[in-house]
Amino acid sequence: MRKTFKGRPVVPGAVRGEAVVSRQGFNILASMQRDLMGKKAEVRCSDQNNPDAFGRALSGRVLCLPRTIGSTTGGMVLQAAAALGKAPAALLFSEPIDSLAAGGVILAKVWNGRDIVTVDGLGDEFLAAASNGCAVSVSPDGEVTVETA
Repeated sequence: MRKTFKGRPVVPGAVRGEAVVSRQGFNILASMQRDLMGKKAEVRCSDQNNPDAFGRALSGRVLCLPRTIGSTTGGMVLQAAAALGKAPAALLFSEPIDSLAAGGVILAKVWNGRDIVTVDGLGDEFLAAASNGCAVSVSPDGEVTVETA
């Protein structure tokens, strides 16, 4: 089954990938820093307080979330992940993007020339439709398609 949603492209781009879904606020620092500091080939969610995403690969995946939370260093962690080629391929927000994530995707683009495709304002129905492992497609105009079995 396919469901399509329309959001606001913050960092436009086309991407298709596997979803990692967090139904609660996503703490970038707690989720990504351990594997980045440990120089792992792939970043996996290390935030034990996020049962939806804990242990799941984040690098190159489409992260579906309501918002980010936590330390103000979260944006820098996201930028560092992009600089190392280990960031999610896309960030898809059900709510408006928050300043932590916005800072990270802007810095990744400006400092590193790396786009993390980002769309916000997709709504609660989007987050309800997405599930871990499902295929998600994003178009540059902010249209997001979730494909479920």
